[in-house]
Amino acid sequence: MSKHPNLRADLALREGYHSPQVDVSVRLNTNESPYAPPAGFTEALARSIGDLGLNRYPDRQAVLLRSAIAALDGVQQDQVVCANGSNEVLQATLLAFAGPSAAVVVAEPTYALHSHIASLLGCKVVHQRRRADFTVDAEAMIEAVNSNGAAIAFICSPNNPTGTLEPLETIQRLATETDAMIVVDEAYGQFAPRSVLDLDAGILERVIVVRTFSKTWALAGVRLGYAISSPSVIAGISEGLLPYHLSSLTQAAGLAALETAEAMAVRIHAIVEGRGEVAAGLQGLPVEQWPSAANFILFRPNERSADEVWQGLVDRGVLVRNCVGWPGLENCLRVTIGTPEENTKFLDELGAALT
Repeated sequence: MSKHPNLRADLALREGYHSPQVDVSVRLNTNESPYAPPAGFTEALARSIGDLGLNRYPDRQAVLLRSAIAALDGVQQDQVVCANGSNEVLQATLLAFAGPSAAVVVAEPTYALHSHIASLLGCKVVHQRRRADFTVDAEAMIEAVNSNGAAIAFICSPNNPTGTLEPLETIQRLATETDAMIVVDEAYGQFAPRSVLDLDAGILERVIVVRTFSKTWALAGVRLGYAISSPSVIAGISEGLLPYHLSSLTQAAGLAALETAEAMAVRIHAIVEGRGEVAAGLQGLPVEQWPSAANFILFRPNERSADEVWQGLVDRGVLVRNCVGWPGLENCLRVTIGTPEENTKFLDELGAALT
């Protein structure tokens, strides 16, 4: 009798990463945009589909999409690479600059896929704890990178799940005081007042900025992400991607979204305003919260267990993220900023669940 090969024990994401999908009226648990793409997006995408030639392979270089992204972000086309969500960008980056047995450093708590993808590729993952306020301890991070001879250091800014925006000085120091490539995950960057791209362009010889269409562009269902760096670094990341990895449909969706940039900017502004209103509402409740530059807020009930409050919200039709299983986030919950009506519903029902 043939024996099935043993399944690797490290394939599954760490416990607590996946969020339960519960049938409720208000879903504020996965940092998605509360708004569908603007009407102009659907019309632009529909116009383009008939000309895609789906019997042919897609443009392997995604030239039009990369050019449009570059124009929006103020860089050159050869400084941009696109892939299926930011996760594929991260995977290709690790393949290009790290690989089996190489060390990578992550600042915990942070986005779980940084360490998970690195582990799947055989990297040695070094977990460096953030300060109590969830900012990165630059001195400790530099020491961790240098003492381990790390190939890559990951910084998520704004950080998921804490919302923390890192000082640009921290990125600058990591790039100049270590030999590692610095991957700055800006999945929520458009909600923040500053970006690594505000630094001198020379920083991109050592820094890779990763972004996604899932959040600000309201296209979580499309799976489109990209990286910005120097041309030589982008060429290296591209070598870690499979041929024809990005479908013609995905490229068309990205281009159609970019045509709605003005409308999306208005929505981003509305979400940032909503973040301020939710933060103000939380100040009047028995919870601790942390400053956020993203489209979500991390908070901790002062007098009740997070599990009880989470269930109380679900019972009242509101779903948020329970973060109690994440290292360093004991008794914490995270709420995505929704529409004004959803934000009001959340604050009203949280007040009831806390009593």
